[in-house]
Amino acid sequence: MRLVFAGTPEVAVTALAAIVASGHELVAVVTRPDAPAGRGRKLVASPVAEYAEQLGVEVLKPVKPSDPEFLERLRELAPDACPVVAYGGLLPQAALDIPEHGWINLHFSVLPAWRGAAPVQHAIIAGDDVTGASTFRIVKALDAGPVFGVLTERIGPHDTAGVLLTRLAESGAKLLVDTLDGVAAGVLEAREQPADGISIAPKLNVEDAELDLHAPAHRVDRLVRGCNPAPGAWTTFRGERLKVLETELTDEELAPGELRTTKSTVTVGTGSKAVRLLTVQPQGKKPMLAADWARGVRITDEDRLGPVADAGEQSGS
Repeated sequence: MRLVFAGTPEVAVTALAAIVASGHELVAVVTRPDAPAGRGRKLVASPVAEYAEQLGVEVLKPVKPSDPEFLERLRELAPDACPVVAYGGLLPQAALDIPEHGWINLHFSVLPAWRGAAPVQHAIIAGDDVTGASTFRIVKALDAGPVFGVLTERIGPHDTAGVLLTRLAESGAKLLVDTLDGVAAGVLEAREQPADGISIAPKLNVEDAELDLHAPAHRVDRLVRGCNPAPGAWTTFRGERLKVLETELTDEELAPGELRTTKSTVTVGTGSKAVRLLTVQPQGKKPMLAADWARGVRITDEDRLGPVADAGEQSGS
């Protein structure tokens, strides 16, 4: 099949590489426009754009997928299908109608669970034991199109969103190519999603990533893992934001927000058992071992994590 691939972040490059290695013909790539990045805020091409340019493949960067110039070029390319992985743009019906076999999306959940921009993060935060990936034909409703294929993946007790997404990107790339093969051969048909079991996974923002140290330890640990690498779970220490990038559960007993340190460990209380801080990132600094951070700030018996003003209010609720 003639394909136009749509994707933007690094996780999409894995699938793009698998398509390049397949028997299908990649005629162009669609990605988001260059965006400012780094301290200098210079415009930087997306990982998908960089990879495609190395291949010598035409790259389309419409500001909006509804732009007439983009739609006209897509018609000229005449793709049979448009595989999609984390593109990030809202596709109009005019674009969806161009390829005969539609836009075939690789989504990192077992649909209809976790429709939306952050399915892996929400699966971890919710405490799911299993997640996976699905390929489906895009329709106007959010991640609601008929499904071609599904795979499942166990969520390990220490998996972060980044680690789990890397695994799913690899297995999902094979699923996407297998789906394209089946569609091309005329042996694979999409089936409508079940009407029940729908859950939504909106993009996580900084406010969503604030730790509630009055919550049980397992919920604190899940939020830390689900927000790693982005947006990064956080709390406050001496009035400044402290990102918490890695934790582990313990059997220790401490009051919510209470800190206990040794030469090699930092432990903080939650609403149940305490959790051990392994990696943290102070405001304006690079990630570091929690024990190194604790030695640098010289934690006292009075120090706590979390908003001091809210502690009494929360404990009484």
